[in-house]
Amino acid sequence: MPYVTVKMLEGRTEEQKKALVEKVTIAVSETTGASTESVTVFIEEMSKNHYAQNGVRFSDK
Repeated sequence: MPYVTVKMLEGRTEEQKKALVEKVTIAVSETTGASTESVTVFIEEMSKNHYAQNGVRFSDK
């Protein structure tokens, strides 16, 4: 039973997240041989004010 966690910054639409989950599920199934029914995908959305790059928070860009 593959478990996949996708961590990304907040801001994607529900349609984008739905498409992501569907495509990740198919990719994992095709590459591992696991059935799509056994693939679990978690999306962890992070607040842009909790992450920074080069000393600048993503919320400040």
